[in-house]
Amino acid sequence: MKIALPSRQNRVDEHFGHCEYFTVFTVNENNEILSEETVSSPANCGCKSNIAQTLAQMGVRMMLAGNMGQGAVNVLNGCGIDVLRGCSGDVKRVAEGWLAGNLKDSGIACDLHEHGCHEA
Repeated sequence: MKIALPSRQNRVDEHFGHCEYFTVFTVNENNEILSEETVSSPANCGCKSNIAQTLAQMGVRMMLAGNMGQGAVNVLNGCGIDVLRGCSGDVKRVAEGWLAGNLKDSGIACDLHEHGCHEA
């Protein structure tokens, strides 16, 4: 399985749609991280780009994010990627926390953007 995190300087970026890149971890059946890679972020709004499809084609099934509008959640879910919001900190530590079962979704959708992603 693969998990992805919107990233900036090796930390979870608060703004999914405008992150610097995505960190993707490959995880084995024992919830151990096997490898790490980065995927360039699209130039435009995350939910209106092809990033969800790109990540899904890579095998990503979970997105661990900071803040994210409901439109982006819907797009990711539509591509078979589950979303957990409310994450912050070092990307590897956040991934390890989720793998250990220590993270819960904040349930809060960001709706403060001017670009309309939350309306999708």
